[in-house]
Amino acid sequence: MSIFVPMKNRKLKNSELNRISPSEYKERAKTPLILILDNIRSLNNIGSVFRTADAFLIKKIYLCGITATPPHKDIQKTALGATDSVDWEYAESTLIVIEDLQKEGVVVAAIEQAENSVLLQDFEVERDTTYALVFGNEVKGVQQEIVSSSDVVIEIPQYGTKHSLNISVSAGVVVWDVYVKLNA
Repeated sequence: MSIFVPMKNRKLKNSELNRISPSEYKERAKTPLILILDNIRSLNNIGSVFRTADAFLIKKIYLCGITATPPHKDIQKTALGATDSVDWEYAESTLIVIEDLQKEGVVVAAIEQAENSVLLQDFEVERDTTYALVFGNEVKGVQQEIVSSSDVVIEIPQYGTKHSLNISVSAGVVVWDVYVKLNA
C-alpha cells in the first residue's frame, strides 16, 4: 500500500508570472479565434470575456447590439485592463459582422443548444482556419437569425437540471477547448 505524500506547493508571486505588457501583447501572434458577443446585458460578463480573450491571445472581440463597450467602470472591474490589450470593435448588427467574416473565410460557430448542433467535445478544428465564436444574451441566447446563418452550432454538454451556463463561463469553456485543439 502506498502512502500519499502531498507536495509542498507555493503560490507564485505576481512578479514571477512573466506577464507581458499590453504593447507586447499587441505584438504577439494571435490565436485564430474571434469572439462575438451578441446582445450581452451584463457589464461584468463583458469584462470577464475580455479577460478570457487576453489569457488566450484572442485575435479580436466584436461587441454587438446592446452589448456595452469600454470604457465603463463595470466592464473594467472584471476585465482588469484586458480592454487595453485585446482588439475590439463595436457593431450594431451581429448578422452583418458574421456575414463579413464569412466572406473573409472565417468559420462562424454559434454557441447554443439547437437541432443538429455539434457537442463541444466532438467539434473538430482545422489549424489553418480562423473561427468566430458567437455567444448570446443571458436570457434569450444567440438570436435565431444568427444561429441559422452560422456555419456550425456548438453545444456545451450539460447534465444537471439547469442546462444553462453563464455567458462568461461558456466563453471560458469553449475558448479553452478550441484553443487546446488548435494548439495540439
